[in-house]
Amino acid sequence: MVALDGPSGTGKSTVARRLAADLGARYLDTGAMYRAAALGVLRAGVDPADAGAVLATVEGLDIHIGTDPGAPTVTLDGADVARAIRDAPVTSAVSPVSAVTEVRALLVAQQRRIIDDAAGIVVEGRDIGTVVAPDAPLKVFLTASPAQRAQRRAIQDGVQDLAGVRRSVERRDRLDSTRTASPLRPAADAVELDTTELDATEVLAALHELVAQRGLLVVAPGMSAQRGRP
Repeated sequence: MVALDGPSGTGKSTVARRLAADLGARYLDTGAMYRAAALGVLRAGVDPADAGAVLATVEGLDIHIGTDPGAPTVTLDGADVARAIRDAPVTSAVSPVSAVTEVRALLVAQQRRIIDDAAGIVVEGRDIGTVVAPDAPLKVFLTASPAQRAQRRAIQDGVQDLAGVRRSVERRDRLDSTRTASPLRPAADAVELDTTELDATEVLAALHELVAQRGLLVVAPGMSAQRGRP
């Protein structure tokens, strides 16, 4: 297993999917689970700041995450929501929803079941190395400058207001790093990788080097797994 943590705009999703595909492993985007929960809360007309109502709503949701790195899926109560969970209202709601301790406990349990069922998996999120899978053989915490992260996020979302995106990114950082349940922080034994001056290919190369150093699963194109479990 490979655990990739870090704030938004560091390139986690891009490199996590590519790494999983290269390794012949599964891929889990835990952030998509929290976004699906936030979407369910909004669709139910519940205030994301009302922890009790949020928990009651999330307990009744059916959230499913597909783990094929070539075609990851997200469904909420049987409907495809892969695009809907990226909408601005969901982005605003996901931090307060994910800050509810009991909600995190529910989704972490689901994440651990997915990890346990996989022969090898690359998992991305904000608390994988510290909470979800503290025994992961490789933990990497991606960082980047706030300016670079905002620029990447603006390009990804097709937004012109770079200053507004940066404020949103910094607000999410504050909320995620100061919440009581599973705050955003690197694990004590995580490798920290600054991606500010690196493109996705360079980050991926660095991750492959770390995987090889740890003796984890390495798959050549068109070949089956050679050894170990990612």
